[in-house]
Amino acid sequence: MVCLGNICRSPMADGLLRQKVKIVGLDVFVDSAGTSNYHVGQQPDERMMETAKRFSCPIDALRARQFDVSDFDSFDLIYAMDSSNFNNMLKLARSKEDEAKVKLILNEIYPGENKAVPDPYFGGEQGFVDVYNMLDKATDVIIDKLKKA
Repeated sequence: MVCLGNICRSPMADGLLRQKVKIVGLDVFVDSAGTSNYHVGQQPDERMMETAKRFSCPIDALRARQFDVSDFDSFDLIYAMDSSNFNNMLKLARSKEDEAKVKLILNEIYPGENKAVPDPYFGGEQGFVDVYNMLDKATDVIIDKLKKA
């Protein structure tokens, strides 16, 4: 799960998918990162942590890290929150195989529409709830696909 700073969208997606993987008993490693190094080592945004707690999906233990080329070796699927982060990761790809791993997360619920998960950082509380709801739906689809794999 990848966004810009790894403090809002991607940790929420990370937390949701980790929780769902655990519930259904899948052996899947989930992580998140940011394409920038702005917040490396920091907890998720306080507002996103509060939203996550409200929906019983705490993300307080997560810490921001920067996406690295080695992530292509560590992960089979890499979900970007928007086209900017998608394109930044593609620039780091070393091969067509690396490129094929990168997907826009909302294409899981809106196939081929290339919609972005809006960054709630500069918005109000409802923006964080909206992001939670989008990512909850998208991670449900991801879990269904993982169960069938």
